[in-house]
Amino acid sequence: MSQAQLKENEQKYVMQTYSRFNLCLDHGQGCKLYDFEGKEYLDLTSGIGVNVLGHAHPALTKALQEQVGTLMHTSNLYYTKPMVEAAEILCLATGMDKAFFCNSGAEANEAMIKAARKYSQMNFGKDRTKILTLKNSFHGRTIATLEATGQDKFHQYFFPYTSGFDYFTINDMEDLKEKVDENTCGVMVELIQGESGVQPLDPKFVKELEKFCHENDLLLLVDEVQTGIGRTGDLFCYQTYGIEPDIVSMAKALGGGVPIGGILANKRTSSALQKGDHGSTYGANPLATIAAKTVLSIVNNRDFLDEVREKGAYFMEKLKSIDSEHIKEVRGIGLMIGIEVEPEHVLDYIQAAQDQGLLALKAGTNTIRLLPPLIITKEEIDQAAQILKGVLQ
Repeated sequence: MSQAQLKENEQKYVMQTYSRFNLCLDHGQGCKLYDFEGKEYLDLTSGIGVNVLGHAHPALTKALQEQVGTLMHTSNLYYTKPMVEAAEILCLATGMDKAFFCNSGAEANEAMIKAARKYSQMNFGKDRTKILTLKNSFHGRTIATLEATGQDKFHQYFFPYTSGFDYFTINDMEDLKEKVDENTCGVMVELIQGESGVQPLDPKFVKELEKFCHENDLLLLVDEVQTGIGRTGDLFCYQTYGIEPDIVSMAKALGGGVPIGGILANKRTSSALQKGDHGSTYGANPLATIAAKTVLSIVNNRDFLDEVREKGAYFMEKLKSIDSEHIKEVRGIGLMIGIEVEPEHVLDYIQAAQDQGLLALKAGTNTIRLLPPLIITKEEIDQAAQILKGVLQ
């Protein structure tokens, strides 16, 4: 099928819910992607933070091929080895008590919300249901996670939304305290606000938030859908910040390209959801969990994670050295990087980079977001910085 025919058929048969770039991808290898004509692109999107091991990683490919040949799916009516092994790795690596697996980040956040509310109602009464989230946060596109998302532009058309959420200003403890009342059960945050412009929370604020939650019997809920599984140079971003949340959500990178999500709960909250309270037909299936186990076997290694930190610092230094009046700020942690530019030109820069063989993302109104595979080399970082320098100058 030609690129023209593919695009024509997409218009004809696929709901038009995405603004796609004019690019038809055919295959990938490592940090590189190739279109139908064989043109090479350096991928700094990793499928919006999913492909942490790049494309066609030999260990992940082999594990998936072997699993397809044995048991691809059963159900949660039965035990499977990959499910238990993936959960064990996550719990031992984090000190959390138990894991639950589902299929996506939005589903993971739904599970986290349900676990938090049930725990709070069991321990403090049926009215203790409100969850505070940050303004400009993003937690998913289901009805509940849309309402949890602190951006007015998402609160349209799909009424009635699930109630029980309120929003506070980033890094503002006084605003948070004003929003807390007797019906508040927890506070849910992304430690780096990815979709709104790669905005890391202030470490001092995060420690104050942790202390306030613990002192007031509020659950600290951390959305690690985009920041988790090595992105910041630790297995989870909350470890980078040195805090201990009650429940953590995860997805994206966990399967390295195979859809999977989940939550991790500490001893305080891990027994909240009991038999029949929650479930997922595809969640924890052997194909998804063997992918998670394989990704974790590579990423959950201190040397690998230290390299992510080193490469992130190297990339940031390269970007900050670009002399351009169009760059307002370079920010991020590890290999989650944002370049703030003029909002009216951000898509022009991304398109210009694509024309030069580099794929990047937009975040918020004014930010070029870079989420390269964690296996990116310094040579590839040099190549990316050179292309971005040309575009931004």
